[in-house]
Amino acid sequence: MILTGPEIVRERDAGRLTIEPFDPAQVNPNSYNLTLGPTLLVYTGAVLDTRRPNDFVMLDIPEEGIVLDPGRIYLGASVEVIGSDHYVPIMHSRSGSARLGVFSHVTADLIDQGSHGQLTHQLRVVQPVTVYAGISLAQVDFRRTQGEPMLYDGKYQGSRGPQPSRIHLDPHNLGTAA
Repeated sequence: MILTGPEIVRERDAGRLTIEPFDPAQVNPNSYNLTLGPTLLVYTGAVLDTRRPNDFVMLDIPEEGIVLDPGRIYLGASVEVIGSDHYVPIMHSRSGSARLGVFSHVTADLIDQGSHGQLTHQLRVVQPVTVYAGISLAQVDFRRTQGEPMLYDGKYQGSRGPQPSRIHLDPHNLGTAA
């Protein structure tokens, strides 16, 4: 089951889920809007590697915005810290940004139960689009679980700011890259 907007507020007030900072105006019927933080992470390599860390640069989003170009992945972070030991947050693009061809979270939308931190936006565009710090491109909903909880304690726990891929740290990915 998915929490309604009023239930998101009640569960946050009860301490069963985290949304910080919290703005009641960001509550929707079944989700909470996330705002984009002030920086973007952009990989600098032409080819990315799943067995090695990839070089990247951090870009500050100027007041006049920044143009995102097709064919690149831009990683941003929510301003909000999100998490719950009781629910599974799911991150989605908002329909308004999707209608501009901005995909905030095409894959990996499930945030594990027990994960707490700023959420990473995986931004892709189908044509050049200007985005601004503080705009709402994505939303998060909260789902009930069934069964004994297995709380997340992984490599992205406590994330602050845009996070690069750490897939190279997964035990099954360790080894010598060709």
